[in-house]
Amino acid sequence: MELLDLSMSEILTKLNNKEVTSVELVKLCQKRIEETKDLNALISTCFDTALEQAKIIDSKRAKGEKVGELAGVPMVIKDNINILGTKTTCASKFLSNYTSIYTATCVKKLLDAGVVVIGKANMDEFAMGSSNENSAFGPVKNPIDKTRVPGGSSGGSVCSVASKQCFASLGTETGGSVREPASFCGVVGLKPTYGRVSRYGVVAFASSLDQVGPVTRTVEDNARILSVIAGKDEMDMTSANVAVPNYLANINKGVKGIKIGVAKQFFSDKLDGEVRSKLDDAIAWYQANGAQIVDVDLPSIDAALAVYYVLSSAEAASNLARFDGIRYGVRADKYDDIIDLYFKSRTQGFGKEVKRRIMLGNYVLSSGYYDAFYRKAKRVQKVIKHEFIEAFKHCDVLLSPTTSTTAFKLGEKSNDPVAMYLSDVFTVPINIAGVPSLSIPCGVDKQGLPVGMQIIGAHFEEAKIYQVAAAFEKHNTKGEK
Repeated sequence: MELLDLSMSEILTKLNNKEVTSVELVKLCQKRIEETKDLNALISTCFDTALEQAKIIDSKRAKGEKVGELAGVPMVIKDNINILGTKTTCASKFLSNYTSIYTATCVKKLLDAGVVVIGKANMDEFAMGSSNENSAFGPVKNPIDKTRVPGGSSGGSVCSVASKQCFASLGTETGGSVREPASFCGVVGLKPTYGRVSRYGVVAFASSLDQVGPVTRTVEDNARILSVIAGKDEMDMTSANVAVPNYLANINKGVKGIKIGVAKQFFSDKLDGEVRSKLDDAIAWYQANGAQIVDVDLPSIDAALAVYYVLSSAEAASNLARFDGIRYGVRADKYDDIIDLYFKSRTQGFGKEVKRRIMLGNYVLSSGYYDAFYRKAKRVQKVIKHEFIEAFKHCDVLLSPTTSTTAFKLGEKSNDPVAMYLSDVFTVPINIAGVPSLSIPCGVDKQGLPVGMQIIGAHFEEAKIYQVAAAFEKHNTKGEK
């Protein structure tokens, strides 16, 4: 088996046994990235720095010195997460010349654990999109079928893992931006509990919804990365002061006695027949292996998509107000006065989808509409969150499809924003409620495209999610039907 085919956990064993060096792995990833550059998964690379880091780690290992728990593993970071001295563009013309002046907490934790960062991943501009077609640097392609989208907005992060350019990556989530592409590309992607991972150093889209999440090829790898990046951060007032458990402690306990909730709202007529069939097979497998299937009701989640686009657009309009062409970013060349400078810089710098959401956000926050839209959406959010809390009184986890279909064609929904937004119909409720959810592969459809299943947990119950997911993963990777 080729080294790049191995999981992160398997490659860590080889690194610790000195069967391979970090320098070798970085060079292999560099070669693979060059071979698959047509996927357009990365915006920038940093191999000179990566090789220097790798050499230091290899030297420490050779001397028997202590190294971090992820020492020597090449990873990719989404390009809206700051790393000192690297370009952080958010896939936007506006930030095409911006170099980070500090490092995000989640990346600092990875670097302290010995991770070797090899590049920054392509994405939908400012993380706004469901297909990764909204990047100023061009669309990312799905590595399973290059005529299809990889999903967004963390399409580059997911594509880099699925195409074996690296062993793991970090993405960010606001309404499904890790889980949707993980589903479309057949890998594992987590949206942690809101507040589980620090947002310090992550360029904000919607501050009350954004979370950083790991993308990996296996459930165990995902748990290892969350163990490193989770925890309270004094630099982020929204990070939760909740102890970080050992996510690997019970990961192999199986599902006997576990209560798995199934809500009819996740199995509506919006769901593709082949996707539903794979989910039905998974439910049957869980039941046959000792889990108890429980019907639960989430009557308000049909409103989640509307709530999401009101709240996220309002926060986006506020967060993106700082991009004015004055302090940093690209500035218009010709302008008459300060107002004209703002107008032209933002008009030239932002893409179509970002402008659409800024306008929507300003509208719902404007005088006369604030009560009708924004305040009402906040009230409905409370209802949805309460319904999830009530559901978890009757089950340990919830199970649902990640997406209603498999990956769609590039350009298929580009001119239909509503159809594009509906891609997130099963992921958005999780962000609105602030609970954690993991997307894992659940088979393929007749075209060979991956089907994703999400396992949703109560607040800060990522360990339970990993336990339930790992059990199915063992079955699924054996090729059992």
